[in-house]
Amino acid sequence: MSPEGKKLLNIIILGFGFMFMFTAFQTCGNIEQTVIKSFNSTEFHGSGYTSMAIIYCVFSASNLIAPSVVTIIGPQLSMFISGLFYSAYIAMFIYPYTWSFYTASVLVGIAAAVLWTAQGNVLAINSTDSTIGRNSGVFWALLQFSLFFGNLYIYCAWHGHVHITDKDRRTVFISLTVISLVGCFLFFLIRKPDPESASSSDVTEPLLQDESSDSSASSFRCSDLCSQALDAFVRACKMFVTKEMLLLSISIGYTGLELTFYSGVYGTCIGAMTSFGQDAKSLIGISGICIGLGEILGGSVFGMLNKRIRFGRNPVVLLGLCTHIVAFFLIFLNIAADAPLAPEEGTDRQAYITPSVGVALLCSFLLGLGDSCFNTQLLSIVGFMFRDNSAPAFAVFKFIQSIMAALAFYYSNYLLLHWQLLILVLVGSLGTITFFKAEQMAESSRRESDYDSI
Repeated sequence: MSPEGKKLLNIIILGFGFMFMFTAFQTCGNIEQTVIKSFNSTEFHGSGYTSMAIIYCVFSASNLIAPSVVTIIGPQLSMFISGLFYSAYIAMFIYPYTWSFYTASVLVGIAAAVLWTAQGNVLAINSTDSTIGRNSGVFWALLQFSLFFGNLYIYCAWHGHVHITDKDRRTVFISLTVISLVGCFLFFLIRKPDPESASSSDVTEPLLQDESSDSSASSFRCSDLCSQALDAFVRACKMFVTKEMLLLSISIGYTGLELTFYSGVYGTCIGAMTSFGQDAKSLIGISGICIGLGEILGGSVFGMLNKRIRFGRNPVVLLGLCTHIVAFFLIFLNIAADAPLAPEEGTDRQAYITPSVGVALLCSFLLGLGDSCFNTQLLSIVGFMFRDNSAPAFAVFKFIQSIMAALAFYYSNYLLLHWQLLILVLVGSLGTITFFKAEQMAESSRRESDYDSI
């Protein structure tokens, strides 16, 4: 197999590993608030929103040390161990306790930082300037298949169920735990790229190890590893305050806010609408499928056609903003304002039109499509602008995204739907403007690089 073929195969394996893991975890996040409402008792007092806020808050702080961890143990082992913590969080729902629920939330927040930093590292060292857009799209499309399969299972398992029983809960979460573990073990199939085609970064070069590199790895002294870890931490801190990253930070932050909305809040809103009838709970699964279809379509089209888009990344991001604004407006008209905070029996209130299942599912699709527009282009531009320091760059990316997601999960406990939508529109609009400026800087850098290579 050619060097380029090996690198593409690595991206595909990476995508499948994340697809299995997040089939389990994203499905868990999508249904956990609804499940928790069904089994809250004197033995258990917890909130899915609070749990996710803890996860993303810890996630954000842990991103500053994640490059050091990936530097020391390598991305494969980093992703595998992190995946085990994800599996443990999902398994906790089989026999839930308040203490284990929130402890697992803290641990998976740490694991998430390491997982996504390692993922960005693998993506960068298996890509070039000409393939980073394609590879980002391939990875993103494979990842988002997780929304399709997991939520299809939820729809079939819960169809016609008004109340989620203990047996329903245990069956679902045992299955999700097994699926997550399959994804963990797939990471061991990723191989180190050929030396001549690997990234020139001195931070990322030694991270992907195979058997032939055992002797060189054993020559590292503890002081060398500590030095590399400290260097990775310092680079991440310095990168955080660069002009390029500050410009991108608003659009990255927006992806954290809307991640919270589509992955946790919107499904809960649909399940709370008594106007949707007895199938309201199972519609959470269908909504997740529609989000996944939008994600897959966007990741495939905008990833594969990245080089053919005449004006770079800007049109795709603008399309994402317009798509989301349409979705937010329709949700405002279709879903009751108190739906995010409604009790288990749901809400009888209506918004400004007669509640429509078709409109609700169309909005799910638009949320996924718009999210893929933003994320594929952000992965692409970060991978391009910081390719020589990919691990710290993706750590900062996830730090910003996760701290905003944590903030959003926190305020989701208190804010009515229309206020949440207003926040999304304002931050998304500002993030799009700053992304345009960052893309202008990236294109200027590309032209200078092309000129210097003549």
